[in-house]
Amino acid sequence: MLSAMLDTSGWFFWAMLSAVFAALTAIFAKVGVQGIDADLATLVRTAIILVVLAGFIWLGGKWSNPFALPARSWLFLGLSALATGASWVCYFRALQAGDASKVAPVDKFSLVLVALFAFVFLGERPSARDWLGIALAAAGVAVLALRR
Repeated sequence: MLSAMLDTSGWFFWAMLSAVFAALTAIFAKVGVQGIDADLATLVRTAIILVVLAGFIWLGGKWSNPFALPARSWLFLGLSALATGASWVCYFRALQAGDASKVAPVDKFSLVLVALFAFVFLGERPSARDWLGIALAAAGVAVLALRR
């Protein structure tokens, strides 16, 4: 298990790093949205991401003509961008109104929705063990959503 966690060529290593950075995102954003409009905060964050990622791609020698991408890629990347933007706007508004320790886990209800959408639209078939984990995540969100 430990070797799989430390294998930088595998998905688990990168997924765990994603989780760490997502956690930091929530903490930094919670502080960053204090006293300013959440939509403006989202715009500033997006602009910074654009500049940093462009530099990362350029310095890594990975730049190629994006206009040469297939139309299908443009369509689905465009839809993904719109969904990301909507998610970020909602996330920043939620962080402005609520505790990061409650907002972030509810935001991760997306993992339940991803599993369901992947099952319906992509034909993925999670195992019974996978579904148990997904159900437990959903139960955790339900517990957070309950009012005291």
